[in-house]
Amino acid sequence: MHPPDAGGYGRPIEEQEAEDLLRCICFKNGPPRTVGVELEWLIHDQHAPRRPVPAERLSAAHDRVRTLPLNSALTFEPGGQLELSSQPAASLMECVDSVAADLRTVRTALRAVGLTLTGLGLDPWAPPRRVLREPRYDAMEAYLDQTGPHGRAMMCSSASIQVCVDSGEEEPGPLGHGRRWQLAHLLGAVLIAAFANSPAQGGRWTGWRSTRQAVWAGLDAVRPVAPPLHREPREAWATHVMDAPVMCMRAETGPWERPVALSFREWIRTGTPRPPTRQDLDYHLTTLFPPVRPRGHLELRMIDAQSGPDGWIVPLAVVTALFDDPEAAETVYRTVKPLAEYAGALPAPINPLWVSAARRGLADPELRNIAVSCFDTAQDALPRVGASRAVCDAVATFQERYVRRGRCPADDLRIPSLGPALGTCGKEPSR
Repeated sequence: MHPPDAGGYGRPIEEQEAEDLLRCICFKNGPPRTVGVELEWLIHDQHAPRRPVPAERLSAAHDRVRTLPLNSALTFEPGGQLELSSQPAASLMECVDSVAADLRTVRTALRAVGLTLTGLGLDPWAPPRRVLREPRYDAMEAYLDQTGPHGRAMMCSSASIQVCVDSGEEEPGPLGHGRRWQLAHLLGAVLIAAFANSPAQGGRWTGWRSTRQAVWAGLDAVRPVAPPLHREPREAWATHVMDAPVMCMRAETGPWERPVALSFREWIRTGTPRPPTRQDLDYHLTTLFPPVRPRGHLELRMIDAQSGPDGWIVPLAVVTALFDDPEAAETVYRTVKPLAEYAGALPAPINPLWVSAARRGLADPELRNIAVSCFDTAQDALPRVGASRAVCDAVATFQERYVRRGRCPADDLRIPSLGPALGTCGKEPSR
């Protein structure tokens, strides 16, 4: 078994070298200057959203949008979901304007063939169905199948909004990378609760406001879990990555090998069935799904896709304002800090704080009160980060409609064939 040829990039990597790379490449320090967003969308038939789009029709639609002139990177998820990943933008509005223009282009192209982008965290009707057949997805599916059905739902039926902010400066200060790391894991629960938008799966209400988050948390005991927050972020992340099990080993041809209970550290030490390379380390990183993933910047991965053509702008604006305005960053850190006691000793997303956020949304009174304060802080900061009047108004409207009322989009969601909108939550989704 041989790794793909990549010159020096494909040479065997040593254990110390791998740890050093993880410390250096995952937390790049400096003043926050850029912001980005990755938008995943389900693709449905415009007139019959409950009916799965045939694979051939979906493939033809993929081919159609691949030819479009876009500023964002365009990719497709295993179930056919469409993803737009913005370029790093120098400001909130640069990011908003660029992605909005790309979305208009994509929507127009899909509308011409009777398809539409749907902003929900999880497909409420169709069972998971993989349409992309590639060795890496074959290996991923087989690996995740070992722990239950959640892997296929994650791969083929989920959609999210991932907001990307710079790692931040060296400590101390409100924009220090250590504080931003802590903030992301506490504010993350507030973001889940406020933007929960996936209360159904398989044609039934699940009892969770964010079933998508429940699915991700149930993948296995390691891949969706954050490293310990009481440790220095670089050290904690490097250890977490090195000791995580290897999902699969890349190969030039044929199926990718799936090792049994082999960590990346052990792979380096044993060198079998072949020594791992820097490319293997980079790929290994993509198979870890923590709620906040450091990739030089911080990738906040806990937000459900939002309904409506512009619903994605609100979480992007709120996160940018709270992370990149120094006054707001200081205020919101003090606001969410008490949530650490609620979270307890367990890591996100399996601690009580994150579970309540996904299940109850802002019906959780503590999360509701803190969310109101966070949105107030964001609204004050939005003009300072250059937000347009339209963006400020969108955030204010969302806060009045949902946050101040202790509600989230899942509470208002009406899905044909499932009866009235979700009322009270209390039933655990099937595992």
